[in-house]
Amino acid sequence: MELKKINSIDTYPVRHEVLRKGKPIETCQFKGDDDENTIHFGLYQNERLIGIISIFKEKNDLFSETNQFQIRGMAVLEEFQGKRFGAELVKEAENHCVNLNTDLIWFNARENAVPFYKKLGYTTIGDSFLIPEVGIHFAMYKKIQKS
Repeated sequence: MELKKINSIDTYPVRHEVLRKGKPIETCQFKGDDDENTIHFGLYQNERLIGIISIFKEKNDLFSETNQFQIRGMAVLEEFQGKRFGAELVKEAENHCVNLNTDLIWFNARENAVPFYKKLGYTTIGDSFLIPEVGIHFAMYKKIQKS
């Protein structure tokens, strides 16, 4: 298992397979993917990319914290799900954010992913909402404890 920084374009195959199946590959490009404060991590098994996570410096007005980062495009190929690889990716994102003195990490979680994120210490806020052509989501967050 190897976890390393990757380019945004390297995330597209996994984003497409897991998050945008059946949609044009262009839907895998996210606004801000190539901003200087955005970082992407890939998890490899035997040199095969099996999971990805992206972290964007993005403020959400739901929260008063100043230094916020958003997780987007967290995905693990279906055959590797349920094996703690997703948790490893989230932990790597959290560690990266801690090093940047982040106050809060937030994201919009698909309805079926909420239990996974709750196990990792994230909390929902507000009601569910629909992202057209993607599905029901919940805003989730975790305040980062400074050491």
